[in-house]
Amino acid sequence: MSAKKDKKSAERFAAIAAMWNSRAKGLIREMKLEIEKADLKGVQIRMPFNPDFCLDEEGTMLHGGVLTALLDSAFGLANFVAIDSIESMATLDLRVDYLRPAKSRADVLVFADCYRQTRHIAFGSGKIWFDTGDKEEVARGTAAFAITRGTSGGFLDKLNATGPDK
Repeated sequence: MSAKKDKKSAERFAAIAAMWNSRAKGLIREMKLEIEKADLKGVQIRMPFNPDFCLDEEGTMLHGGVLTALLDSAFGLANFVAIDSIESMATLDLRVDYLRPAKSRADVLVFADCYRQTRHIAFGSGKIWFDTGDKEEVARGTAAFAITRGTSGGFLDKLNATGPDK
């Protein structure tokens, strides 16, 4: 890739990340997600430890629903980064396999990618682990999304024209 194309891609990824962060609502906003990486190979997101998301009195066992929401959001971001001109998208299928107890006080990391796309469907895979150094997976997921493509820059162009909260 040329330096000019690299710069344009980096600017596009930065714009998508800014849009994604600015539009967070509800649980996603409460998660205080931090995008660590976003490129065509996938996205990596950090969720700081929050004892309010835990099931036990000690505040160490994360609720599975939080992990599922984290994966779903990461898949959405990966789709926006990987696919030009997305107008809208909806989760069709989301599967999460919990591989071990989600018990830790460490930040949670998720990686997701869009590994295949057709005109109307995007497929993703992802994994979740704690930031403890061992990278032992807590959960792994796959998803399929219905996507609607536009003729221009899609959702990002609309966002630039109307602002992040419209």
